[in-house]
Amino acid sequence: ISLNSRDGQQIFQESYQSGHSACFFPLVSQFRTQDEPAFCALTSMVMILNALEIDPGSIWKGPWRWYDERMLLGCPPLKDVIRIGMNYDEFLSATVCNKLSVVNVRVDDNSDIRKFRECVQMCTKSDQCFLVATYSRPALNQTGDGHFSPIGGYHPQKDLVLLLDTARFKYPPHWISIESLFNAMKWIDDITGNFFLNRFYCQ
Repeated sequence: ISLNSRDGQQIFQESYQSGHSACFFPLVSQFRTQDEPAFCALTSMVMILNALEIDPGSIWKGPWRWYDERMLLGCPPLKDVIRIGMNYDEFLSATVCNKLSVVNVRVDDNSDIRKFRECVQMCTKSDQCFLVATYSRPALNQTGDGHFSPIGGYHPQKDLVLLLDTARFKYPPHWISIESLFNAMKWIDDITGNFFLNRFYCQ
């Protein structure tokens, strides 16, 4: 359900009234479209860093200290990311290098959707806690393969999560059922194994 549709907007209003859109506003203020088809991990990380107002310790342009994908520390060379993207271990290592405190959770057939839901409920009520899900696009009937996306809200009655997809040239922000996302995170990635849920805090 597209966020920009009538239904999507109504769902957002109800999510906001429930208190589960606190994470949305810091994220949407820093919402970026990834510059390259394989930049979803980098762009998701940049959104989180800027949403948390973390100082990169260097100048972006002019006098502004601001993160973009080319300023991230601890990442593979950009030419490699452009070609093949980032795997999970590279992503996790880069988050630590860039001053983020991360709790990562592997999702597999033994995982409990109730714990996943509790994590979503907790973080979507905070403007200092952000979630990035890695999941299989084909499991959601989307084109592509593995993908990283920040979660921008939750609707408790409908049990929907809002994905702020950084590949906006393909998919606008959209609501999907938490069960669908959970199942998409259980698919096996050929390169990195299972997908993950990442919870970010500012250190």
